[in-house]
Amino acid sequence: MRYSGAAANAAGLVAGYALDAVLGDPRRGHPVAGFGRAAAALEHRLYRPDRLSGAAFTALAVGGPVLVGAAAAVGTRRRPVARAVLVAAGTWAVLGGRSLRHEAGAMGRALRAGDVPAARQRLGNLCGRDPSALDEPELARATVESVAENTSDAVVAPLFWGAVAGLPGLLGYRAANTLDAMVGHRSARYARFGTPAARLDDLLNLVPARLTGLLTVALAPVAHGDRERARRVWRRDRADHPSPNAGQCESAMAGALGVRLGGRNVYFGRSEVRPFLGDGPRPEARHLKRAARLSGAVGLAALGLAATYPLTVGRLAGALTRRATRAGAAGAASRPGAGAERAGR
Repeated sequence: MRYSGAAANAAGLVAGYALDAVLGDPRRGHPVAGFGRAAAALEHRLYRPDRLSGAAFTALAVGGPVLVGAAAAVGTRRRPVARAVLVAAGTWAVLGGRSLRHEAGAMGRALRAGDVPAARQRLGNLCGRDPSALDEPELARATVESVAENTSDAVVAPLFWGAVAGLPGLLGYRAANTLDAMVGHRSARYARFGTPAARLDDLLNLVPARLTGLLTVALAPVAHGDRERARRVWRRDRADHPSPNAGQCESAMAGALGVRLGGRNVYFGRSEVRPFLGDGPRPEARHLKRAARLSGAVGLAALGLAATYPLTVGRLAGALTRRATRAGAAGAASRPGAGAERAGR
């Protein structure tokens, strides 16, 4: 990636983040919702209760947005302003930081007012648990866990892949993450078909989730938390979660807030019992504002890293790749008999 392209990507990430922070998700015609409808139609055509069909579905559903992003990147190779505009639009479309913080705030207000029925109705905007029997501590726990995990899924990971791979990375990551939400759960229908989508999402989140955990620990004082306690809980409990990535985020958040997460989660038709993460009391309504504030700080820090990467590490990696390619081509051309071999073909 040449300097103009790197600068355009960095500017687009910053502008897209600002758009999400100010405007939030588009009210109508959200591109992710449109992708979800297209993916559902594709699933209807390809579904079979086996992993091979799931792999074909995942490849097509993720490959399409990646190809669109790659074509746009190639088409704007010498048009940095157009590249920046496209990256900004893509970043705005795939980020969900403002919506995440808004839902956490709304849940906190409902619980502080003692309006548990209203809080139960809102929980579906954050996660897929059955809220019908949840009391205030369980609703607060579900919210804190969702804020922690989605800080990675909806903020840090898109910024990471946008920094590393530009517009194809942004669109490809969001497509994979959306598929995981659609078919990656352990229901009877998706036990095998959804496995490829779930594994791809796990793979794409390996680095962002760990980065989210580290940033949460480092920024714990923003939420009046203890950085050393957050670090201790994160190191001790991060591998206890059944997900290879969610535990990184949730354990760091538990340590930063001084609460205990985990326990029995009831979904529609199934339940899971997860190990406890962290020490201290169960979350309460007062913890939700702190969790949202910490999530926002982590997002800003991730933006700083993402905007810097294309201009530093990304630019250096691109220069080294181009140099290695030129050296390889020159070496091949200088080999004895290379010209005669080409002429004789």
